[in-house]
Amino acid sequence: MLAPSITRKLISRYVTQPRGIGTGIGLEELTNREREAVALVAQGLSNNQIADRMVISSLTAKTHINRAMTKLHARDRAQLVILAYESGLVAPRSS
Repeated sequence: MLAPSITRKLISRYVTQPRGIGTGIGLEELTNREREAVALVAQGLSNNQIADRMVISSLTAKTHINRAMTKLHARDRAQLVILAYESGLVAPRSS
């Protein structure tokens, strides 16, 4: 897991780079709760923080994230964050 500050720097650097070949993977096959969990992952939240925000157990939060990663063929949380930004699920905050 990456520290939230590192994740934000990585995302900031990524979104300012010219676009390469896209993944072609959309979020339409995710449930609403999986999409919500992915958006919270992209904000740098831990599983426990996601569980608190979604009012679910941390195990359920982890399950939503793992299922989203499987459906999107994401290798890790960092790739899940990139997919969330590429798909438009989340947008970079303006400074």
